[in-house]
Amino acid sequence: MAIPNLFLRILRNPISRILLGSIAISAPIAGIQVLLRGYGEPTGLSEFDWFKLLSNGSAILGEFIGYIIYVRLVEWRWPTEISPRGFLLEFGKGLGLGALLFTSTMLLLWLYGYFEIDAFNSLAVTTTALGVSLSGFFEELLVRGVIYRIMEESLGTWIALVLSAVLFGLMHMANPNATLGAGIALALEAGLLLAAAYTLTHRLWFATGLHFAWNYTQGGIFGLPISGNDMTGMIQGKVTGPDWISGGAFGVEASVIAVAVCLAATAVIMRKVVKRGLITEPFWKRKTFVGADGNPPAV
Repeated sequence: MAIPNLFLRILRNPISRILLGSIAISAPIAGIQVLLRGYGEPTGLSEFDWFKLLSNGSAILGEFIGYIIYVRLVEWRWPTEISPRGFLLEFGKGLGLGALLFTSTMLLLWLYGYFEIDAFNSLAVTTTALGVSLSGFFEELLVRGVIYRIMEESLGTWIALVLSAVLFGLMHMANPNATLGAGIALALEAGLLLAAAYTLTHRLWFATGLHFAWNYTQGGIFGLPISGNDMTGMIQGKVTGPDWISGGAFGVEASVIAVAVCLAATAVIMRKVVKRGLITEPFWKRKTFVGADGNPPAV
């Protein structure tokens, strides 16, 4: 009996669960990408746009299946964080907030004379941005659904909030034109905001909708780089000013204006979290604590 008990303790250890959960959602994505590329790389721009949509859409389906399998086999429960209950309302609110926050950022840049509109394009040019924006589903499932959720169960909300935000910033340091400043900005604006959005509902839909809308508004509407990746959008314009204002080559996400807007939104959301009593204390401050399966997790 000692060996099975030891195995279960290792399996339920937060670090083990984070590793297994990350593998479970990453492996299907890698397999789907390899499979699709086996048919050959797209050649034309339009063909590439639809290829991006197909590959990312298929990857989302694969990662959700992988996540469900992981939760059922390792955590022995149903994944309520991706339950259809409340999907339309929460995802819709996330879409609205994400679009509002980025549009507010651009409005402030325009009011201060750092953004100019040159011309407009058709909606058809936004398919690349749409495909890239879908990556937000993967990032939410990985960073908030696996890493932040498991950290919060053990270390509590505040510590998990900070650690997952730092990790989110580090994840984007490999992106084109990334700088230390850009990584810090992403940790402060998106890392904290998206974790707060998850904490408010403890489901992924609000945070995922917010993430998707922020990216699509940024790249598909305003035609600005998404985390360093160049995009073509409905608006042709340029952001000027010093890098700390414009975000430089990385894009507006590295702008202090974007950081300020998102930190304000994070503060509002976390105020609601506190008022609703949704803060989880770290395990050493609890008399009893339970894991995802209803039993005390190994720590």
